[in-house]
Amino acid sequence: MLDVYRLTETFPKHELYALTSQIRRAAVSIPSNIAEGSARGSDADFARFLDIAIGSAFELECQLMLARDLSYIGEHESEAVMRDVEELKKMLAAFVKALRR
Repeated sequence: MLDVYRLTETFPKHELYALTSQIRRAAVSIPSNIAEGSARGSDADFARFLDIAIGSAFELECQLMLARDLSYIGEHESEAVMRDVEELKKMLAAFVKALRR
C-alpha cells in the first residue's frame, strides 16, 4: 500500500480527485477488508470480506494499467506493484478456499 501511495505522488495534479484517488482507495480497501473480515464471527463472513479484498485488488490492477498507459508511471514501476498485487490475490484466494472447506 505504501508503494502505491509513493507511486501516485508523481501523478498530474488534475488526477488528484480522479485516478490518484481511485488507486489509493482500492489499495486501502484491500487491507481494510482483510482487517474487518478477521473481526467477524464466522469463517463464512471472513471469506466474504476476503472476496471483497480480492475484488479491490483486481480494481487496483486495472487502474494501474490505465496509469501506465497514460504514462503516469513507467513499465518497470507498474510491473513491480502488479507482481505484488498478483501474489496477494493468490494468497487471498488460497485463504478463502481454506476458510470455505
